[in-house]
Amino acid sequence: MTMMLEARDLYCERDERTLFRGLSFTVEAGEWVQVTGGNGAGKTTLLRLLTGLARPDGGEVYWQGEPLRRVRDSFHSGLLWIGHQPGIKTRLTARENLHFLHPGDGARLPEALAQAGLAGFEDVPVARLSAGQQRRVALARLWLTRAALWVLDEPFTAIDVNGVARLTRRMAAHTAQGGMVILTTHQPLPGAADTVRRLALTGGEAGL
Repeated sequence: MTMMLEARDLYCERDERTLFRGLSFTVEAGEWVQVTGGNGAGKTTLLRLLTGLARPDGGEVYWQGEPLRRVRDSFHSGLLWIGHQPGIKTRLTARENLHFLHPGDGARLPEALAQAGLAGFEDVPVARLSAGQQRRVALARLWLTRAALWVLDEPFTAIDVNGVARLTRRMAAHTAQGGMVILTTHQPLPGAADTVRRLALTGGEAGL
């Protein structure tokens, strides 16, 4: 069965303000979607709905044709979610963080950290790293995960131009192998402009 995530007629409001209504789209194997919109447009909220971390006020999210709320465990087993906060432990080193998250991939950790631009910082406590370097620790998971669906909230925050290009290439490789990527960012995606579908949240109606 071809992988498919479907948002069907989603409606969401916050503080009596409509973020989006009637929002429907699908993401299938080999596709990636860039969600755009101004501050407060509901980008992070939408990602939380798509990952099952929150429930919409109306509509439904489906995974493989089943309501996400009914297949949450199997869905999460194939999901990589990296939120706006890095979600790493500052008292651990970069290497220790990845070992904690991917305990069976010890031999692959140095290469993943190098790919993320952290060569030479593997054993530095995360608390001593810059904001951009801390973000890279979380994003090094892109070179380790076996998850098919990646949902990334502002992955390029505090990342330099070369880092953005490297991460974009990794996402392109993932989708070329049949993976799926949904991300929020205002930044252009170098080398991927023709392959990324864009979803603009403008307050109310939205669409691809």
